[in-house]
Amino acid sequence: MIGNINEACVSHTDKPSRSVTMRDVARAAGVSRMTVSRALKKDSPVSKETRDRILQVVRDMNYVPDQVAGSLTTRKTGFVAVLVPSLNNLHFAETVQSLTEELETLGLQILLGHTDYSADREEDLVQVMLRRRPEAIVLSYDGHSERTRSLLSDAGIPVVELWERPDEPIGHTIGFSNFQAAGDMTRALIDLGYQNIAFLGEAADDWTRGSERRAGFLAAMDSAGLKSHRIVQAGKPPMSIEDGAGAVQELLDRFPDTDCIFCVSDAPAFGVLSALKAKGISVPDEIGVAGFGNFEVSRFSEPTISTVIVDPKRIGSEAGRLIGALLASPEAIGTNKRIDIPVVPELRKSTK
Repeated sequence: MIGNINEACVSHTDKPSRSVTMRDVARAAGVSRMTVSRALKKDSPVSKETRDRILQVVRDMNYVPDQVAGSLTTRKTGFVAVLVPSLNNLHFAETVQSLTEELETLGLQILLGHTDYSADREEDLVQVMLRRRPEAIVLSYDGHSERTRSLLSDAGIPVVELWERPDEPIGHTIGFSNFQAAGDMTRALIDLGYQNIAFLGEAADDWTRGSERRAGFLAAMDSAGLKSHRIVQAGKPPMSIEDGAGAVQELLDRFPDTDCIFCVSDAPAFGVLSALKAKGISVPDEIGVAGFGNFEVSRFSEPTISTVIVDPKRIGSEAGRLIGALLASPEAIGTNKRIDIPVVPELRKSTK
């Protein structure tokens, strides 16, 4: 059994979708496969009119040229494509490490890509990865462009989204509701007696998991009948210790009655804690501080920082085991599976 798997909605067919081939493109464009092949080259000898027509068909059909088809007859490449939003985030490093360890037992290796929290960069990387015909693709969920969703839906391989429980999954998901987790932490802070809680998040976070955490905070405050207007956004994802420290003065200037600061992650929470100390503001006696993620910095700061406990290693190992099961039973690829990862708030010395 692979974790806590819940059967979710079934795709349009119980069988994995077939990848679009060059023959399909040639037939749709009314040309030969050789002409399609030539049109896809940089210095194409094909006329501009014909090439433009072929490239439009390529876009419409979401065709991804196969860079390895000529050299492989088994159609097994032996690798899994993995896309992460950040390379300096310990959570993603631990997820990739545990995923790699699981895949190695299956004789598979990973090909790693870095999206930098950019939907456009993710789209480009998905196209590049699919050209190499991975046996599966794993990516962190922060929302996707329509083109990315279309490419992944048509890829005909297992697609696994991590770190969120999206309402409309492309394939299989392993994660939790960031909205629910942030709401749970907010309610735990309210139960401690905090009423004027501020949320410190990232700027330009609309398509990220950070926006779900902010929404969870807002919903919990509104449900409790408390004012939820104390929102400050600073720094691009992922928010840093420096971003958190730098935002404290603005937050206190705008909302001087704040009694607790809930941060989108532990890094800015540590920055907030340091900045408050530098100002002579006692934590938690005057202002409480909370983060998200259970990073090492929250466990060994003084005082220790209240946070939401997440297990990144389990997310990676569950992904590896799920991919193994899917590759062993291809008929299961068309049925979306959801593995829920439990997350819980833990109140520490940074809150009263």
